[in-house]
Amino acid sequence: IWKQGFSGKGVKVGVFDTGIAENHPHIRNIRERSNWTHQNSLSDGLGHGSFVAGVIGSQDGSCPGFAPDVELHTFKVFTDDQVSFTSWFLDAFNYALISGVQIINLSIGGPDFLDQPFVDKVLEITSNGIIMISAIGNDGPLYGTLNNPADQMDVIGVGGIDDHNNIASFSSRGMTTWELTVGSGRVKPDVMAYSKDVTGSKIGGGCRTLSGTSVASPVVAGAVCLLASTVPEAVRWSVLNPASMKQALVEGADRLPSLNIYEQGAGRINLAASMAVLKGYQPRASIIPAKIDLQDCPYMWPYCRQAMYAGAMPVIINATILNAMGVAGNLEGPPVFTASDVGGKLLHIQFEWSETLWPWSGYLALYLRVRPHGATFTGTASGNVEFTVVSPPAPGETQPRKSTVVLPVRVRIQPPPPRQKRILWDQFHSIKYPPGYMPRDNLDIKHDILDWHGDHLYTNYHGLFNFLRDKDYYVEVLSSPLTCFDATQYAALLIVDSEDEFYSQEVSKLAADVKEQGLNVVVIAEWYHVESMLSMKFFDDNTRSWWTPATGGANVPALNDLLAPYGVALGDAVLAGSFSIAGMKVQMNHGADVARMPPNSFLHKATINSMAGKTVAGTHGVLGVAPVGSKGGHVAVYGDSNCLDSSHQHSPCYEFLARILERVIQGKDNGIAGKDAEVGSGGYTRANTRVPERRTDITFSDYSWVLRHDLKCYPSGMCQYQPATPHTPTATTCGDFTAAGKETPTSTRNPQPSTSVSITYPARSLSVSESSATRGSAVAANAKAAAAAAGAGTAASQGQQASSTQNTQQAATTTQGSVASAGSSVGAKAGSTTQGSSTQGIAGGGSAAPSAPTVFKLVNGVSPFRLGLSMGHVVGAVCAVAVLTMVVIWQTRWRSRRRDLSSGNMRRAGSVGL
Repeated sequence: IWKQGFSGKGVKVGVFDTGIAENHPHIRNIRERSNWTHQNSLSDGLGHGSFVAGVIGSQDGSCPGFAPDVELHTFKVFTDDQVSFTSWFLDAFNYALISGVQIINLSIGGPDFLDQPFVDKVLEITSNGIIMISAIGNDGPLYGTLNNPADQMDVIGVGGIDDHNNIASFSSRGMTTWELTVGSGRVKPDVMAYSKDVTGSKIGGGCRTLSGTSVASPVVAGAVCLLASTVPEAVRWSVLNPASMKQALVEGADRLPSLNIYEQGAGRINLAASMAVLKGYQPRASIIPAKIDLQDCPYMWPYCRQAMYAGAMPVIINATILNAMGVAGNLEGPPVFTASDVGGKLLHIQFEWSETLWPWSGYLALYLRVRPHGATFTGTASGNVEFTVVSPPAPGETQPRKSTVVLPVRVRIQPPPPRQKRILWDQFHSIKYPPGYMPRDNLDIKHDILDWHGDHLYTNYHGLFNFLRDKDYYVEVLSSPLTCFDATQYAALLIVDSEDEFYSQEVSKLAADVKEQGLNVVVIAEWYHVESMLSMKFFDDNTRSWWTPATGGANVPALNDLLAPYGVALGDAVLAGSFSIAGMKVQMNHGADVARMPPNSFLHKATINSMAGKTVAGTHGVLGVAPVGSKGGHVAVYGDSNCLDSSHQHSPCYEFLARILERVIQGKDNGIAGKDAEVGSGGYTRANTRVPERRTDITFSDYSWVLRHDLKCYPSGMCQYQPATPHTPTATTCGDFTAAGKETPTSTRNPQPSTSVSITYPARSLSVSESSATRGSAVAANAKAAAAAAGAGTAASQGQQASSTQNTQQAATTTQGSVASAGSSVGAKAGSTTQGSSTQGIAGGGSAAPSAPTVFKLVNGVSPFRLGLSMGHVVGAVCAVAVLTMVVIWQTRWRSRRRDLSSGNMRRAGSVGL
């Protein structure tokens, strides 16, 4: 590409990091430096910002950057001791909006995707047409560890590989966890880039090497700058936007043969192929992944590991729609599936999709099922999903823009396996961080105290999923209440590390399933000890508030309600140590004890330490098995999930679980629940038993899906339990599920007329400013058309005060940012629901839980300024006069949310550690 004369010339890139020296010898065009920290320096005292800038634009022959002629704008948002505040990012982002940068690199990240002011501002940045690239995180090899903002649909998320095209051990893995509870996660990272021992610039010159996804991110950012310069300048910013550039990268990437889709996304970037995509590019829509081939292993893990069959829970694919035609758009009508073979006619697909594709993207959830009359079929099922995306006309155009997307689908179908081979995983009752302080299950882990990996079979329980499949069990995921499945189809229900409450109807329905249908319920719990929770309270500098766990490792009081019909209860001991059972050594890392068992049941006991309050050795129940009814049902209870959880796992106990399943499903005499563990006719109750009680000082409804929603079955459950009409107008139903030959699901949604486009903005949509028009792009014009259709003031409709006041001060080449940033403000009411399905793609139709306690509030709870979608710098200049009088109030208020990269909690970062 260099030989063709392209070198990033004319492209403006912003690096949000630790700053850079004024005359750094490696950087040819340092156009502007700004400082948004409390440190009185524009320079880099740490070295991270200099390295990142060098990877993007160094001209030094020993450590060259990708785009040596790029125009570099640095935004110092971290001090030299790696401290930052969300407010500094908000201020810097506002200034970026008026400074004309076209690409932003963020070698930062963290698990808090409900940091609403930050997330909203990122949405505003990208809605202005600015292309954002961000590191996916350094929390690998653990799954479910994607960092924000790289996990957002509007951001290019970058993972890391080594020189041999293997995934870097530290690179975070997917899937996204925004959507979990009633849905499934999206594919991330988007692409991979080199991240180990990459050469870059030192603080004052010279070269050095660094590793991390914060290195991979500027590799891609530099590549994006270079690719942007290959597009003719006359049309460059009418063609390039966050969607089109992601399309170029994803479609040009080389898939790596040994990695799955949640490890690599589309694969390693290929600049030549991406350049070819951009050559003569015309704005269009596309989808990620570009095809759904569930026979493609290992790439389509976990789906390729298990064939589909009639009567199963749906396979959920949460795809991402990219719309490069405009910042906003929508689907013209419901997606349509057309079968291409005999097997395809046996496939039923239910859909959910974003009401508005904004900014530049949206979700399409596919719920794949085999129709009942496919129960005897063995073979491949193929077909195509087709839908049309519509966006407002671009400047100079009179007709809406349209693009039809075709998504090939191919799956493997087999007859349903026998009941004794089918296991159901309860996903519905898991709660993760965010929205609140969900503590780590293994209390020995001090550097990662939050439970944020999703607790899903495809994230931190991926090792267990693979083990069960190797044992020839068929494992299905239930993301609906326990009232939404047919117990006669399953041998066992696994409830592992559940934090949520249970509906009373679930308790009674499950009791009937066990007694009358012979269902086996296996509960794997966690510790719960109120005094220990209180001792874990800490003051968080990020939120300037005290944090205390919302529950224990599991919600034992709720589990005890579920277990009460069987006479079983868990206690408040916190067990740590090892014991032997059935010839196996099992390690407990802070688990609950079995405190009560009914008559004529089985209880394995062990001499083991309890860490509740103080360490005390004693004999405790560790595994209980209770036969229930005459149909062969059982309830088995074990108090620790750490040995099944791939995150911070001390030693796996998969075989231990397999023995439990063998015993309760097959009645196999394998050392579990044998004569040596018999409980007599009097039952068992631990001496001095204290059954854990719920905390009264916690408003658990702030975190609980169950307490905030009425009981209902979601599309993620079985069709026969779903309501006749969809729960959202942007969804199809199961209406024709049992009919033969039907290929198009019914829908309550009416297609938009072909002659006009009506865009309804999500309530959290932020402003798209006129600044995008200065780059000659269609962004502002599209936003104006959308704004006219949507009307003003939508943000207030959810009780949220979202603002976006543009900083209008045109700074000099060196800008100290504190006063200039006074106009930046984004706020949210505490407890407001964030990240609805219209933004991140909640497959399953739900929105994420409320943000963590003590989120931002503006002064007096209202935002003094809120610019409309088409307001420009003239209005901003008028507002700035009033805003300057509030500098002290704003700066004090916003800087209450500290970002300390060295802290393990709520980090917006890894940045300097990424």
